[in-house]
Order: sequence, then structure tokens, then C-alpha cells
Amino acid sequence: MADIRFQVRAESKYVPGSPIKARRIVNLVRGMRATKALELLRLMPHAAAVPIAKTIKSAIANAEENYGLSQEDLVIAEIVANPGPMRAWRRFGARGRFKPIRKRTSHIRVVLQEVEEE
Repeated sequence: MADIRFQVRAESKYVPGSPIKARRIVNLVRGMRATKALELLRLMPHAAAVPIAKTIKSAIANAEENYGLSQEDLVIAEIVANPGPMRAWRRFGARGRFKPIRKRTSHIRVVLQEVEEE
């Protein structure tokens, strides 16, 4: 049985991009080993894969620097993409009207756990 030791987290706030699009990527890497998730994200064509990979790298760096944990022992225990604030923008249309545009942002949170196999 696996023994869970530490939980290390990292968070990226105000990332440009819709949280709905980020959740498509987040759901694929949840529960994976951190190194394998980074390899998968590196090959994905989606724009949301880049900030998610940066957040996972930041959590790995926190684990190595602050707790001295090994990169190979880390598993993604929790990863979420929550909505951030929306910025209202406008595009002018015909007959003096304007079309509202909402620029969406997201907050990405990653929690890694150290798992040692017996």
C-alpha cells in the first residue's frame, strides 16, 4: 500500500484564457505522476497546456527546494481551473451598436503528493 507523506501546492492566478478550456486539459492529467503529466502537456496543441505545465513545474520546484522531495515520487493529487475575473471589452457594430466581449481569466491550482511505493 502507498504511504502519503507531503502535500505541496502552487497556484497561478489571472491566467488569460477560459477556465472551461483549461478544465479539458486539467481533467486529463489529474492523478498522473508529475513527470508523465509534463511530458503529455508538452505534446498537446492546446494553448491552455502551457500555463498548466508552468504551474506543475512550479509545484515540483517548491517540493524539491522547500522539502527536498524527489521529482519522481510526486503525483498530482488535486488540480483545478477556477474562473477568475472577467474584463469587459467591446467591439463596435453596425448602426451605432456595440457587441460586448468578455475576456475571461482563470486561476489554476496544483497540489502534489509524495507517494512512496513499498
